[in-house]
Amino acid sequence: MRRREFITVLGVALVAHPFTARAQQRAMPVVGFMNATDAESAKQQLAAFLKGLEEVGYVDGKNVVIEYRWAEAKVDRLPAMAADLVQRQVSVIAATTTPAALAAKTAAKTIPIVFETGNDPIKLGLVASLNRPGGNVTGVTQLNSGLVAKQLEVLHELLPTAKTVALLVNPADPAVADEEIKEATSATQILGLELHVLKASTQEQLEAVFANLSQLQISGLVVGPEAFFTSHIGQLAALAVRHKVPTIYRGREFAAAGGLVSYGSSITSSYRLTGVYTGRVLEGDKPADLPVQQATKFELYINLKTAKALGITVPLPLSGRADEVIE
Repeated sequence: MRRREFITVLGVALVAHPFTARAQQRAMPVVGFMNATDAESAKQQLAAFLKGLEEVGYVDGKNVVIEYRWAEAKVDRLPAMAADLVQRQVSVIAATTTPAALAAKTAAKTIPIVFETGNDPIKLGLVASLNRPGGNVTGVTQLNSGLVAKQLEVLHELLPTAKTVALLVNPADPAVADEEIKEATSATQILGLELHVLKASTQEQLEAVFANLSQLQISGLVVGPEAFFTSHIGQLAALAVRHKVPTIYRGREFAAAGGLVSYGSSITSSYRLTGVYTGRVLEGDKPADLPVQQATKFELYINLKTAKALGITVPLPLSGRADEVIE
């Protein structure tokens, strides 16, 4: 080959290589990851999701691209985020949190959806049944249906002489709030407690709710499982301690931040399963053929330091059942 021809061929190869690399990158499947909270609040959940995805052989940036969409507790952003992912024709949408799942279900008619929710996916209209989801949607539920009632039982065990308790819900998320109120009403009637339903969907409203608790003579507070509260878990714990209100929420983060007690299904287990299902869809499995998974592990965390500060003696049977007692 002549020198000039060799240089020309080499030059073409060098120019073509970046385009080939980009074409290969574009060929990688794309996962649209939607969440109603923010990356910092959900970092442990995200790590669990990525672990589940890796179990099926997919690693972000290596053989799959993940497009992240964080609503930062502003659930009204989610419909536009879902529509954007549909327009981008992602391979699958991992819709974690209930508001994200509902937005994805509305926007994506054919793109596979893997949801993660703490509520009943049948009542939410996400699937036709747990065993045979049908359509383009399947996912994982944390079995939080009935969680508020169980949390009230734990709180009643901690505060056996309490007469009045409150439930905090987010009115901006009625699909979750209405179910929580229904459960709490039934549970408090059984336990013989008076119930107050309190509402907050902004940081300012949270401050106002806690400031008014003493006026209402509230003995204990249950915070409903909702994305807005999860994204403000540090503020919730601090307010509960500052206003000396025994409060129960879900997830170890609340107890670790100074909240009295946390009880709920394992969020990280639920997200890992969501990652596994997302990987299986990328492998070619159809959502209609994947039964809805149910996270069955429940976790109890008690902050003993906070209990002492509130003058509460934790019963031995309850501390014995705890996954961890934080001191």
